[in-house]
Amino acid sequence: MRIPFIKMHGLGNDFVVLDARAKSLPEVTSQAARAIADRQTGIGCDQLIILENSDAADLRMRIYNSDGGEVEACGNASRAVAVLHGEPAKVETAGGIIALEPIEGGASVDMGRPRFEWDAIPLAYAMDTSAMPVGWGSLEQPIAVNVGNPHVIFFVEDLDGIELDTLGPEIENDPLFPERVNVNVAQVLADDHLRLRVWERGAGLTRACGTGACATAVAAIGKGLVNSKVRVTLPGGDLTVEWRAGQTIVMSGPAVESFRGSFEWDDFA
Repeated sequence: MRIPFIKMHGLGNDFVVLDARAKSLPEVTSQAARAIADRQTGIGCDQLIILENSDAADLRMRIYNSDGGEVEACGNASRAVAVLHGEPAKVETAGGIIALEPIEGGASVDMGRPRFEWDAIPLAYAMDTSAMPVGWGSLEQPIAVNVGNPHVIFFVEDLDGIELDTLGPEIENDPLFPERVNVNVAQVLADDHLRLRVWERGAGLTRACGTGACATAVAAIGKGLVNSKVRVTLPGGDLTVEWRAGQTIVMSGPAVESFRGSFEWDDFA
């Protein structure tokens, strides 16, 4: 069975998009997702995105990380879907319904309201998520936020001095996080500017993470470290995040189509 695909990226965080709205796909297994995402023997991507019909929204977006695991949310992929869809839309995800709108050069996404309760992150046991009494090496007292998927955020003085490739997987897989966790390390550059690096759950170090930018901005705004709106600089480029307590998070930034192609499903099933 020959399957068309669209390769897209947001700030270098790249996706293979399969549109199953008009014609359904075979079952997408973890093995198939890993094989498609493999950069040596597959098409290559950070996330595999499946678009489906939805009874609850204009369409449904399913997200598989490069390790084959299905996850709840992806901010950069949401912008890519907005660009692909071409008009404002409500999109059903495993993390809830989000609102997308194409803008000049990319898209704006209403990511919904952040969650701070320990069991909404989720954590293995109750604790203060605004200053968690835990640490790993030089990273201590993170803030935990769920923005459709779970994040911990560490604010540091020297972002380049953090060995995130070593600490990231240790924190991601700590038993404290029963569903694992995305690890964000940020530096405040100004009252409207953050610099961020992310170890993404199931994908590793990434050039950009939209939900990570949202979670980090929310944490920084909540602590009074920055104002809203804030520019978040990642290795792949900049995103803009706006949020006020009790309101939804709005993230804006670029997303582009790279190329289109097709493949034989049985080659990766």
